Amino acid sequence: MVLPVSTGAGPASDPEAARALAAELAPRLAARAAAHDAAGTFPEADFADLRACGLLGLMTPARLGGCGASFADYTAVAVELARGAGATALIFNMHSSVTGALAHTPDDLVRQMGAPDSFLAARDRLLADAAAGALYAVAMSERGTGSRLSRTSTVYHATGSGFRITGSKTFVSGAGHADAYLVTAKDAGAFDPRVSYFLVPAGEGTRVEPTWDSMGMRATGSHDVHLDVEVGPDALLGGVEGVTLLLAEAMPQWLVASYAAVYVGVARAALDAGGAHLRERGLHTLPTVRSRMGRADAAVSAAELVVTEAARRVTEQPGTPETNRWVWRAKLTAGDTAAAVASSVLEAAGASATRRGHPLERIYRDARCGALQPATSDVCADWLGVAALDGDPHRDAEVPRW
Repeated sequence: MVLPVSTGAGPASDPEAARALAAELAPRLAARAAAHDAAGTFPEADFADLRACGLLGLMTPARLGGCGASFADYTAVAVELARGAGATALIFNMHSSVTGALAHTPDDLVRQMGAPDSFLAARDRLLADAAAGALYAVAMSERGTGSRLSRTSTVYHATGSGFRITGSKTFVSGAGHADAYLVTAKDAGAFDPRVSYFLVPAGEGTRVEPTWDSMGMRATGSHDVHLDVEVGPDALLGGVEGVTLLLAEAMPQWLVASYAAVYVGVARAALDAGGAHLRERGLHTLPTVRSRMGRADAAVSAAELVVTEAARRVTEQPGTPETNRWVWRAKLTAGDTAAAVASSVLEAAGASATRRGHPLERIYRDARCGALQPATSDVCADWLGVAALDGDPHRDAEVPRW
């Protein structure tokens, strides 16, 4: 049984209420996290709470029943959720990446790309469904090529009634529990294949293969998904083929910086769990322990400021070169900081905190994933290095970023 959330305010109707609800939910998520991590199970009750609070409609415009949140608002909510359970926040991030990109791509830009009015109507239906509780997942990565969109091997071809999509995806967080999957696929018949986005409904033609048994973020249920499915014309997002790489370069926040908010929250969780453990064991009076916690606190606060600044710039000046630099800085800083802080706090806590089932042991494993998720810390650092040397990070590299 899922208990009601006792805010007294009902579902979130605006971004400020959404953040307050996320903060109130965090202890509930934390209480369930150990069991889901141990079993590698999807956190059903967490998402029942998110639905009840209206948080799946966070990015949906108010006119369609959602909160009308900005990227900065999303960041604040994701940090709070990740402070409770990193895996739940990561699944929520994937859902928000879909709904946020749909909601925040301006109508004028969509029309300039050639999208028909029918796409705008389909987009609104998808966003309204999210506000009503639909959950969306992202199916981009593939075995052997990871998240590099230009190496996508999943293909599509036009049929008389839409498109046929065939291929396999990996690292699909929430696989088997999502109502639809954001799928990248390339045109099978083109000489220079174009990569497009499709929102594919779960069900016939989509098969989940249980493959996820990872070190960290175990409760994301990021299993493989196999596709041999026909979809209607409205499944083509944007209503135009071949826009995936263009959007990734121009507006990378949902592919890069949205992860950063999650890992700032995970780093905060390491401080919370570490502080509780140290006080309980009477270790908090040791100077070396205090020094570690002080440095960790400073590092997490610095990372949060970077992520907050990136989110502010995305909200106020999306797509500018300087905004995009902050997007990549945010992911690099958050991923590296989460791993370093969790490691240092775990050392301060001692061997007893490494036992399975201890919050710090789980948080350490979750935090270690931040630098590995796309774009990895090495990719982010290289992108920023090229930019710092007055190069073009998308062109002046031997290997395409996407």
